[in-house]
Amino acid sequence: MKEIVHKLQIENLLFKSLKTIEPKALGSRKKINLYLGVDLKKYYACIIHIHKKSRILKKEAQELMVFHQKLEVYNDSKINKKYIYIQAPLCSKAKSLFEQEKWTVWHEEDSL
Repeated sequence: MKEIVHKLQIENLLFKSLKTIEPKALGSRKKINLYLGVDLKKYYACIIHIHKKSRILKKEAQELMVFHQKLEVYNDSKINKKYIYIQAPLCSKAKSLFEQEKWTVWHEEDSL
């Protein structure tokens, strides 16, 4: 949690509340960190944090984007902002898919 809060400070994003959502609650076994935040304008934000050694391909990117929809059902509200913080190698097609779907991508490959 500390790492994601630090990244949000660097990106100048402030949230009134930021709570961790377990992927098990959404019916997944993936090893990712999911956060649901409420910004100062009272809009919900979905933040996904991935830290791994293997490359993230387009197929996995599609699976990760499903978490946004599941989180909307879980929270029973519309989530306007979508952020993904990736600390792994990222396929260019996966990155373009995220950006095409209006995700804000923060990518750090060197931090492994």
